[in-house]
Amino acid sequence: MVGLGTGRAAFRGVRALAARVQAEKLSITCVSTSQATEDLAKSLGLKVVDFGGVERVDFLFDGADEVDPQLRMTKGGGAAMTRERIVVAAARESVNIIDHTKLVDRLGLKMPLPIEIIPLAAASIRPRLKELGLDGPIRPRKDGPGHLITDNGNLIIDVALPASGPGWGDVTALAAKLDVMTGVVDHGLFIREAQVVLVEDAQGHVTRRTR
Repeated sequence: MVGLGTGRAAFRGVRALAARVQAEKLSITCVSTSQATEDLAKSLGLKVVDFGGVERVDFLFDGADEVDPQLRMTKGGGAAMTRERIVVAAARESVNIIDHTKLVDRLGLKMPLPIEIIPLAAASIRPRLKELGLDGPIRPRKDGPGHLITDNGNLIIDVALPASGPGWGDVTALAAKLDVMTGVVDHGLFIREAQVVLVEDAQGHVTRRTR
């Protein structure tokens, strides 16, 4: 059972896997972390089943928006971090594939932190986020007016992660606070999930980093 991640790097992996399956006549069953990935995989001839009936995944490959020196990650640029976390929790082995521009000294340096929220909490959750120094817009749709709706039927608030402020300096503690905040479904801080990170440099060479 192969888990398929979401985003540009993961989509490269999906295409490479599909090509190998076709060339080597392999029999592989996949689960997907998003509807976009499932659509791509099926269009390339891969067999994708509903993860709701799957207990364990043998291998998952995915990407990341940022990776710091401790292999902590931000994810969610593709609006799939909730499903990505669910699938990685069931994976025996996982690999995150990034290019060198995703390496950062601290999380939040280049990308905002996505927080997936229940729509009912869209207004009431903002004061609680601001108490943690977090503020930002609800993510808009790319293809028209209105807000982006995740595969789970929720909204995403993209908040800046400033270098200083109330409670700052410990993204692990911040993740724990978001985990228990009412109205938050999930967030893009992946503190312990990275087992292996493959980093591609500008020349196409790949190095391996492990926790």
